[in-house]
Amino acid sequence: MKWIIGILINALLFIAFAGYFEGFQVSSFGAAVGASIVLYIINMLVRPLLIILTLPVTVLSLGLFLFVINACTLLITDAIMGSKFEISGFGLALLIAIIMSIVNLIIHKALIDPKKRK
Repeated sequence: MKWIIGILINALLFIAFAGYFEGFQVSSFGAAVGASIVLYIINMLVRPLLIILTLPVTVLSLGLFLFVINACTLLITDAIMGSKFEISGFGLALLIAIIMSIVNLIIHKALIDPKKRK
């Protein structure tokens, strides 16, 4: 159930980003949900491999290189989704990855974790 909430939160974030950033386009809410599902699958399959391959750089950057990995997974999602979900460049993907990480952290701490403490 928690992963469904995460997919819906990411889909809503994609819709919000499409309204704020010119270089980010999502054709519909269905495309946003589809992109969120694709991103979830990529994060399960490809992201661990990328983290292992870039571990020395990640350690030297004190973990900040993980934002670059998140941006790469967003660009892979863009390539898979085609014209329904588009990100204009790496810089925008990096900015979106940073904002998504912060918003997801806040939402998970505020909504999901308090239920575990009780």
